[in-house]
Amino acid sequence: MRWRDSLRARLMLGAALMLIVFLAGAGWAVQHAHAESVRAARYARLQTTVYLLLAAAEVDATGALVMPAAFPEPRLSLPGSGLYASIRNVARRETWRSPSTVGIETPPLREVGTGQWRYEVASAAGRDYLAVGTGVSWAGGAGSVPLVLSVFEDKAEFDREIAVFERTSWAWLGGAALLLLLSQTVLLRWGLAPLAAATREIRAIEHGEQTTVEGRYPVEVAALTDNLNTLIAQERLRQTRYREALSFLAHSLKTPLAVLRTALAEPAQLPAAVAAQVTRMDDIVQHQLGRAAASGASRFVPALALAPVLGRVRDSLAKVYADKDLAFTLDCAPTLAWRIDEGDAFELLGNLMDNAAKWARQRVAVSARREGDRLHLRIDDDGPGFGDTTALLQLHVRGDERVPGHGVGLAVVNDLVASHGGELTLARSEMGGGRVEIVLRTA
Repeated sequence: MRWRDSLRARLMLGAALMLIVFLAGAGWAVQHAHAESVRAARYARLQTTVYLLLAAAEVDATGALVMPAAFPEPRLSLPGSGLYASIRNVARRETWRSPSTVGIETPPLREVGTGQWRYEVASAAGRDYLAVGTGVSWAGGAGSVPLVLSVFEDKAEFDREIAVFERTSWAWLGGAALLLLLSQTVLLRWGLAPLAAATREIRAIEHGEQTTVEGRYPVEVAALTDNLNTLIAQERLRQTRYREALSFLAHSLKTPLAVLRTALAEPAQLPAAVAAQVTRMDDIVQHQLGRAAASGASRFVPALALAPVLGRVRDSLAKVYADKDLAFTLDCAPTLAWRIDEGDAFELLGNLMDNAAKWARQRVAVSARREGDRLHLRIDDDGPGFGDTTALLQLHVRGDERVPGHGVGLAVVNDLVASHGGELTLARSEMGGGRVEIVLRTA
């Protein structure tokens, strides 16, 4: 398995890279700060040595420099000690060197003015030195005598101190990195444990060992498992609806088929019986297929704008019932949208508006509005209205045998509304005819 295919591997790799970059930056910053601190401390110590030299130095009446035999800094008297000093008498072009410089070639310090200080790394004979120098003007019996005082320290000791600190700091940082990576691994395993548990439950569902994701998960995972359970429930509901539709279809077709078998014994009645029963079987098939094809309520379908659907249905019905010259009134906000399958929307609204147009004399009014998490649909007509409202919602029950139709439309709508968890109500319209009210709730 490649690292791209594993969330854990991605997180571990990302954490490791970030940790390496952070520790490398932190290590460099700490070492740089330490080196600067040590360098500043050594320069300060060398500056103090310059002041000691200046305190020990004397200039006689001739302007010659006079130095004592012993110095407060003992290393200046010890040859090869690593600490060296020189004083250059500019006026006499003479240079005094500390006893520690015996056999040592110290680097010349660049010119420095009176009252000025210079801090630098100087080199001589392949060796590097930390150097501090300053210029002074000595006032005495011989007048003003310009002196340049310089102190040098072998840089090898400074380099060794820095190297020891670097080795120690990198060792500690490396140990800290390993500890942090180990901690990160444990934390990742603990943090991703809910996903692993959800994966096991999903695998158990696939094998038929359980029906839903049952575990309790953190809020970040619970939303996923809840949606998964919703999908599983909807899919099982759809399968149940398919099975029920097939069962109802087989059961409903038994009676028409029995009538046709009986009609075979009476050839004179056979054409009329065939025509009637074929029409009946077609209605049954359409109804059951409509039930089976209904998507039902789902939180995963996109929101559908209802105004265009109502407009298309109205335009189609205006052509179908052109002889009645019906006036259709649509009250629906252009921005009104609802989570419903487009096929379900056309089936529901098409059947209701077609039923209203079939019974209406002159007017059909449709309104759609949203109130919180509910969608209210209302279809009014100025026809004769409804009789037995309970019976009309059953298959093959028609309000008036004189009006063309097979009594399927309202039954299909009733099933669609039920699949969406809604309510359908038949009542008397203020226009004098029938009123169909539907309330749908969000999935």
